[in-house]
Amino acid sequence: MSLMVAFAAVSTGACGMTSDDVIATIGLPSTETAGPDAEVQGLPPRLPRADGSATAMHVTPEQRGYLDALDDAGVHTSNELVALSIGSYVCQAHAAEQSDQAVWDFVLPMVRDDVHDSLPGDEAPPAGQVDTVTADYIRIATERLC
Repeated sequence: MSLMVAFAAVSTGACGMTSDDVIATIGLPSTETAGPDAEVQGLPPRLPRADGSATAMHVTPEQRGYLDALDDAGVHTSNELVALSIGSYVCQAHAAEQSDQAVWDFVLPMVRDDVHDSLPGDEAPPAGQVDTVTADYIRIATERLC
């Protein structure tokens, strides 16, 4: 899943929200940051805002723990912003008191895209990998972010 698709997915579900609200929904702190050492690796150090200016992206210690737990579980994300978005969706679904099956159905397509994007070329993921990674995302987000 490309970065733009991730933002579009967040924006689609956030009708009537400002860009700052959307950023907050994917787990980025508005006033509290973990400092420059916690910047997400592998992404540009600044993300564009709606007004054309740029803002530094920082992760909280809680978010870093979530990302590290994904890595420890062998989940190789296409990029950390997508991983944070997926985790945020898991938490939002739980907060909305969705059933476990509804959370799974909601998150599975995002994880499938992320797994595909993390593989080289047009390589298909091994059988069962998407289900395993989806279960890991849901479990780790529930334990670390929600």
